Amino acid sequence: MHTTSPPRCAGATGTDLTLHEAIAFAIIAAMLTAFIWGRLRYDVIAGIALVAGVATRVIPAEKAFSGFSNPVIVIIASVLVLSRAIAVSGVIETTLSRIMPHLPRAGQQIGVLTGCVTALSAFMKNVGALGIFIPIAVRAAQRSDRSPSYYLMPLAFGSLIGGTITEIGTSPNLLISVVREQVLGKPYTLFDFTPVGLPLSLLAVGFLAFGYRLLPGRKGSAGGAGFTIENYLSEVLLPEGSPLVDKTVDALEALARHEVSVVGIVRDGGRRYIPSGHWTMFKGDVLVLRADPAVLDELVAQAGLDVVGAAGLQRGDSAAADRGSAETQTVEAIVTTDSPLVGTTAERVHLRQRYEVNLLAMRRAGRQIATRLSRTVFQPGDILLLQGWQSAVPDTVASLGLLPLAGRALGLGRRRRRVLPLVILIAAMALVTARLLPVEVAFFAGAVLVVLFGLLSGREAYEAIEWPILVMLACLLPVGEALKDTGGTELIAHGLTALGSQMPPLLAVGLVLVAALLLTPLMHHAAAVVVLGPVAATVAQNLGLAADPFLMAVALGASCDFLTPIGHQNNILVMEPGGYRFGDYWRLGLPLSCIVAFVGTPLIVSVWPLH
Repeated sequence: MHTTSPPRCAGATGTDLTLHEAIAFAIIAAMLTAFIWGRLRYDVIAGIALVAGVATRVIPAEKAFSGFSNPVIVIIASVLVLSRAIAVSGVIETTLSRIMPHLPRAGQQIGVLTGCVTALSAFMKNVGALGIFIPIAVRAAQRSDRSPSYYLMPLAFGSLIGGTITEIGTSPNLLISVVREQVLGKPYTLFDFTPVGLPLSLLAVGFLAFGYRLLPGRKGSAGGAGFTIENYLSEVLLPEGSPLVDKTVDALEALARHEVSVVGIVRDGGRRYIPSGHWTMFKGDVLVLRADPAVLDELVAQAGLDVVGAAGLQRGDSAAADRGSAETQTVEAIVTTDSPLVGTTAERVHLRQRYEVNLLAMRRAGRQIATRLSRTVFQPGDILLLQGWQSAVPDTVASLGLLPLAGRALGLGRRRRRVLPLVILIAAMALVTARLLPVEVAFFAGAVLVVLFGLLSGREAYEAIEWPILVMLACLLPVGEALKDTGGTELIAHGLTALGSQMPPLLAVGLVLVAALLLTPLMHHAAAVVVLGPVAATVAQNLGLAADPFLMAVALGASCDFLTPIGHQNNILVMEPGGYRFGDYWRLGLPLSCIVAFVGTPLIVSVWPLH
């Protein structure tokens, strides 16, 4: 049976390890080594540590899966679903598309983009927030003929520090709240982190708005990870009520910031014309547009256009009823040489009726398409944008001999309710702030409403959840608790207490913050909190100080990994499109880390008194 080691007095040397302490330390050391090694998945490492703890009876078998019932798991999953709903709504892209053309200077653009991603990261997962802004930043850099490397790293760093503003903004804040509940009997509330996180975030955004000059101006892939602006040929109908009715072609292209080209107008019973810029567009015209689907999607929403062919699968027809679902999906796929589509057209092959897919757009490298999409003869190498039933798309793509491209979030052809996801998020936060519902209940209800209102399909909601992260956290929580129960936490804390007792309390808090800053780049930030959180609380107790400043220091340090690309997935996400090298991160990350340490420490102590 599991036993707790006897407590040690404050003056003990801590060198006499019990068997359970030795085993717990061995498991933690092996886990940290595996994290640093980086050859195994984080969730697999955490799972192995959990199994080892149970096998050696350091973790009681009845507590092995207690982490899965922790409210933190529900909160993170729910926030991920809400984040995806906000991402696909397009409200952020539409708003910024109207602001960015009025900001000619690089510092202005980077400051606004970084400020926006920082604010958004306070209320949704920072990975999701960064994913929304990377394409916007790449397009802004391309329009200004600047290197995307100036834009992307500030965005990544802003998304990280923005998570420190609220409890739900980042995993370390949620995990340190669990530690506080174990130590003090009460978790942190939603906005307990704001008095520290908000001033630091504002300071960081100000620094990044001019500190980007420290970065090298490399070209990078500027979209190698799916952010290249690829131009498809699409057809849209100009309906009555659109603000573009009776306007010129030039007006449409200007509205889209000249990222959309009108290459044809179909009118007079199906006759196609090649228009010049002064041509007037009339109600009922079919406009042939060349644009990236993401850019076109913004224009469709802004100008009230209808994508030709997109409505056929969304009217609740019998096929959808037979499938028991009206969920659709948009995919990009390449026509292979063996595809049965080669040499025929969408009209001839009855693409919608026979295969239940809509042809929304087409791209043909190096060649012009001079006919209607439905009458264009497919050739090997053509890239098609198809819309079909979500449950059948993989089989349909395979049966058509198409090669699907790496998925990216495309909203073209789907109905959007842009403001509703934000309303749901604000309502959930209001319920928590008013203490009408616990955090996990309010945000779980918000995730359910996202699916209920059709903002995400059920499949999309499940796909939004990062299951490896949840499994890792659920496994780490019992492992961290085992280190505390065996007395291992107290043993480590005695060493830090001896060091902290030789310095002013303010520096002791700073020591904990710096320890978290240095440990996090070597391992996952969640593991850093699980290990350091209980240690910091014990150090505070041994020094006769309040636990909150030390816990806040751990959460802040673990959230601010600016030194390497490997400590947080946001840093990895911008590495390829920004063209960064491993050593580039400390150029901007080191001064930002110093700001966090030197400003964050007195800020924590001023908000959370030491006594």
